[in-house]
Amino acid sequence: MARASRIPAKEITGPFGALVKIMSRKKLGSVPESLGVMWHSRRVLMTTAGAGRKATRWEDCDNDLKSFAHMAVASYVGCSACLDFGYFAAANEGLDLRKASQVPRWRDSDVFTPLERDVMAYAEAVSDTPPSVTDDQSARLLEQLGPAGLLELTAWIAFANLAARMNISLGIESEGLSNTCSIPLAAPSPRSLTA
Repeated sequence: MARASRIPAKEITGPFGALVKIMSRKKLGSVPESLGVMWHSRRVLMTTAGAGRKATRWEDCDNDLKSFAHMAVASYVGCSACLDFGYFAAANEGLDLRKASQVPRWRDSDVFTPLERDVMAYAEAVSDTPPSVTDDQSARLLEQLGPAGLLELTAWIAFANLAARMNISLGIESEGLSNTCSIPLAAPSPRSLTA
């Protein structure tokens, strides 16, 4: 992490801790310091991790669209840890890295389809406080994704906001997971006042 988190990482110990470290190394190649921060409350860790694992089994919305939405949330609210993890996960799940690398600059990039652009605009609108989703946005996505797909996308974006806002509030930042990706992640565009 670029700077120390607001809660110091705790040593991950015990038989369960050993299992958590093995699983982390298998999935990420390392044990992130942020896991030590979450180790202070294993209930919070297990609840959020369990919900995340269950959400990855949802099948009513395309996984690539959900990945773009998650990364758009991370970029929009400024969660470097989520953007780092999202890009790392995209690389390991076969997402088009040329596109994934451009999510922080999606408005300026010409690599996205109209549907992908609608999804990222929707992710940002859901992430606003208060949410700024319009009837037109919802109608376009409802037509393209169907009711179950739009519901799933919205829940996915809300979950991404939970993770991002928790990380930001705790001072958890990128740990360089995405450095293993073959295409560098683009720097975010300055937010337009009209966006």
